[in-house]
Amino acid sequence: MSIANDVDALKKETARIQALYGENKKITDGDYDKSLAVKCINGTFVGKKSKDVIAYRGIPYVGKQPAGELRWKAPVDCVSDDGVYEAYYFGRIPRQEGSVGQVGSLYPQSEECLYLNVWKSVADQSAKKPVMVWIHGGAFEIGSVVEPREEGTNFVQENPDVILVSVEYRLNVFGFFHLSHLPDGGDYPDAQNLGMLDQVKALKWIHENIAAFGGDPDNVTIFGESAGGASVTLLPLIDGVQKYFRRVIAESGAPVFTRSTEESIACTDEVMEALGCKTVAELQKVDVEKFLHEAGIILNLRTWAERDGRILPLDPYAAYADGAAKNVDFLQGCNKDEMGYFVWGFGTDLYKAFSDDRKAKKMAQLTADEKALVESYCKEAGDVSPEYTCDTRLFDQLVFIAPLFRMSENQTKAGGRNYTYFFTPESGTPLIRSGHGIELAVVFNHPEETLVTGRALDETFCKTLRKMWVQFAKTGNPSLTADISPDGKAHEWPVYDQKDRYVMVFDEFNIHPEKEADRKILDWDRTYFLTKYYCI
Repeated sequence: MSIANDVDALKKETARIQALYGENKKITDGDYDKSLAVKCINGTFVGKKSKDVIAYRGIPYVGKQPAGELRWKAPVDCVSDDGVYEAYYFGRIPRQEGSVGQVGSLYPQSEECLYLNVWKSVADQSAKKPVMVWIHGGAFEIGSVVEPREEGTNFVQENPDVILVSVEYRLNVFGFFHLSHLPDGGDYPDAQNLGMLDQVKALKWIHENIAAFGGDPDNVTIFGESAGGASVTLLPLIDGVQKYFRRVIAESGAPVFTRSTEESIACTDEVMEALGCKTVAELQKVDVEKFLHEAGIILNLRTWAERDGRILPLDPYAAYADGAAKNVDFLQGCNKDEMGYFVWGFGTDLYKAFSDDRKAKKMAQLTADEKALVESYCKEAGDVSPEYTCDTRLFDQLVFIAPLFRMSENQTKAGGRNYTYFFTPESGTPLIRSGHGIELAVVFNHPEETLVTGRALDETFCKTLRKMWVQFAKTGNPSLTADISPDGKAHEWPVYDQKDRYVMVFDEFNIHPEKEADRKILDWDRTYFLTKYYCI
């Protein structure tokens, strides 16, 4: 693509953003469309209608935003409010670093970012619709629900029998930054998991208010991808939170995206040293842009939720095996070539340096016997291509595939119901293959968003996948009968069990169940054990 074309594309995107952003104001003159208004605990919110869908954007789900004296503090409950407010525009996105083309560089940012968005159809006026709550990805470092591929209008237009909600939460050093070990850190006991607590507060708001939009507070499915997928597998393990949802859809994310308290403290100390700070008080005085920049360089895919033993368990996998979430229905899976996205995103030279560094650090954690197993796997995997190597296949296993199957195994072992999938269509963009996040434009019905997919996938295939997601949210079973399936075929999705280990394979022109042993997705002997070492 030429520089001129890049500039034109950026201008077009900037214009689109300006149309979505503005300040939601209080309405004091009573001049608003009552049919677009919904009364909630913290105010009446007036949405905008498009394509028979009303969007309510930028609704605050906290009483005070987490800035100023509330930086690094737990989210605050909403308070009763009889005011009427516009819900026309997205709220500001969480503070984050972002190069050109990334979400952080394009959208207005603020520490005052705890907002959610709701989409409902006017074509289906039935009460107590199932609710699907989306939690975005981005490695807990970047990202936002305002990305075009995650906008909800198309999804609800096609599926008017559900309510869709999307949630912003604090990221990076504002949402996942251990502080309590510092001399004045005692006042910040939750700083290591604030992003998770934000999500909990959003779910509480949804539980208390979604009926006013026509949603069923007792039939909520939380779903997310990457860090969002990790989030929805961690939320069931937080005390008292399961009352806010019944089901989970985890795309390419699991408890592997967590770190220990010791690892969190080490990350914080590296950042503090780089900034020349020793206390929280000194840190508060650092320019935000400098803070984000330094932390971004140092942490770079090491910002995870913390297994602190208080908010989150020390061993999430064991918690699942012990039945902590056996009453929650799960649908979870990953893509065939997850790391292809990172090969493409980093560029081959930078990715190789990153991959070599992370592999060396991981190998240093292993016993001699474990190292031999990993080396044997890499030797047999071989270099697939100069860009997509055996080490990349190893990281597919370590970060995505092995954690997926450990979740499926443990949830099933505890007596829970679990459906597992494997997504295989390949991108039209070189290097990505069936990479991380390629399915997002499919899930949200945005075939035009082909930056990652490189091409629009088969329309019937995409509709069928979405229908399965919605059917699961409605019933707890994603199987489709021929009369409701977009491709006219019945799709029976077997529940995962430890004998046959059935997986629903999403081949673009052949959606079908298959035993894991036939597809050989996971190397049970040489990579499954790596789940105990998590990601960092």
